[in-house]
Amino acid sequence: MDTAAHLVRTYLDAFNRGDRAAMLALLTEDVAHDVNQGGREVGRDAFAAFMARMDRCYRERLDDIVVMAEATGTRVAAEFTVHGEYIATDDGLPEARGQRYALPAGAFYAIRDGRIARVTLHYNLADWIAQVTADA
Repeated sequence: MDTAAHLVRTYLDAFNRGDRAAMLALLTEDVAHDVNQGGREVGRDAFAAFMARMDRCYRERLDDIVVMAEATGTRVAAEFTVHGEYIATDDGLPEARGQRYALPAGAFYAIRDGRIARVTLHYNLADWIAQVTADA
């Protein structure tokens, strides 16, 4: 596995372990985070705050991870399945009642100086909402 793909795989493995400090250590200080169907947040502190909110509202793990890097090692993509539990109501979303969900997702990363400089995540929000409201 090349260096860029290894970096992203290490990041995703840290996510699955719940090791937020290890994840943050792999990001540039000015990391750009493109939130799924939302805006862009910039900086490691903003990313840490985002992860804290996610950890409060969701319990997730990634399976079926495939990481792909382009030849120069500056861009990497990953595809995976998010398995989660919605444990606390997130702002503007349906009420949490411990609903479980599984979503295909993809993420795109820019690599700079051996760290992740951009994280862009995409999943189908309508599919997630349908799954967590199915038995409401």
